[in-house]
Amino acid sequence: MPGFGDLVQKAFYLGVGAASYAGEKAGGALSELRSQAQKLADEMVARGEMNAEEAKRFVNDMVNRAQQQANATPPKSEEKPAPTEPRRIEILSDDEPTSQSDPTDDLRKQVSKLQEELRRLQNP
Repeated sequence: MPGFGDLVQKAFYLGVGAASYAGEKAGGALSELRSQAQKLADEMVARGEMNAEEAKRFVNDMVNRAQQQANATPPKSEEKPAPTEPRRIEILSDDEPTSQSDPTDDLRKQVSKLQEELRRLQNP
């Protein structure tokens, strides 16, 4: 079973993705973000990595962060043009490879799925 470090890593990457996603799709896409966060939380509950109450707080925290990111407007001097594609997130592991499946592979797959979903939403 993955440890607490994996949970923190997943939460961090989900938070980064949620903030980026919310900034690009503020408004109607917030419910989709909540759905994605809920799916990840449900998966983590099923694996025993968190309980139902922690999952609820996790989802609410991710949505709140995304809302705060969407509501925050940078000063005029710091405004940048909107990117044409989502930022790429590369997950690197310092751990030695093991004979068992690498938990970072699962995380990479999840990130790839989220990136593909974001591309699909950006180009209807």
